[in-house]
Amino acid sequence: MTLIRTRNSGRCTTGPGAGRRLVASLCAALLSVTGCTSGTHGDSAAVDPRHPPVRVTSFDFPESQILAEIYADALQRSGYPVTRLMGLGSREVVEPALQQGLVDLVPEYAGSALRFLGVVAVAGDSATVSQTRLAAALAVHGVAVPALSPAQDQNGVAVTAGTARARGLRRISDLGPVAHSLTFGGPPECPERPFCLAGLQSLYGLRFQRFLPLPSRDVIAEALDSGEIDVGMLETTDPHLADGKLVALADDRRLQPAENVVPVVRRTLLDAYGPAFTRVLDSVSAQLTTTSLAELNRRAVIDGVPVAQVAEDWLKASPMR
Repeated sequence: MTLIRTRNSGRCTTGPGAGRRLVASLCAALLSVTGCTSGTHGDSAAVDPRHPPVRVTSFDFPESQILAEIYADALQRSGYPVTRLMGLGSREVVEPALQQGLVDLVPEYAGSALRFLGVVAVAGDSATVSQTRLAAALAVHGVAVPALSPAQDQNGVAVTAGTARARGLRRISDLGPVAHSLTFGGPPECPERPFCLAGLQSLYGLRFQRFLPLPSRDVIAEALDSGEIDVGMLETTDPHLADGKLVALADDRRLQPAENVVPVVRRTLLDAYGPAFTRVLDSVSAQLTTTSLAELNRRAVIDGVPVAQVAEDWLKASPMR
């Protein structure tokens, strides 16, 4: 999505030369944790193929790290050997690592993953349709897609509660008559992103008076609160929405695709461990909700609780089925 939170970036994959350099760099970075050879899958010769370690990674933002810790903890509790490598980087880093077998499992977001893989993510797709399309796109890379979680984290358009009351804003389309007098704040690449300002212009016809590029969601929230901007791009699970001072406008024309959380995983792990492995992942996914994501983010970002502790507390309160 952004240089800070890259979930919905929709950027192109790296070229062949860049891809080779990236894989070499990742091998060096992961060597001390997982072992890496020059083979396609990067498996250590010492690894028992019947009991391979599950190398869990995440993108470089708190929500992804929390989700990765939750899945890692659940697998570990079920007796699977787990290696953690949290905050590996953007999708441009994580996706090649997964495809090359340098890591095994990452919590993904269906719509953004599809777009990154060159498949058009369609707003309104059901979880079943999204899972089928994503599974087909990743199968050629040896990656499987278990059941999608009900939890979603989509791009959102937010204003202060005061602005919403004063201008009668409940839906994004309500911005139409007033957008020309408002400043919109978002990540620097937002004007070109189909799920950000470009989409707001093409689908909603919104033309803001000014766009202000901002480096992070924390800064966007602060700019909204101070009045530096009138409208800002915040994810629907952003912890700054929790206290009601900022409100997300309804995406009434359905710009955003389904962004269900799903732990995509190397097929070799499923082959090694069988259906019981998938059942653990599906059990966790079934318990995740959009509301719970927002609360997890609030504890980590606002309250400052370490992500590993946030994940552990959530699992304790949500026993495995």
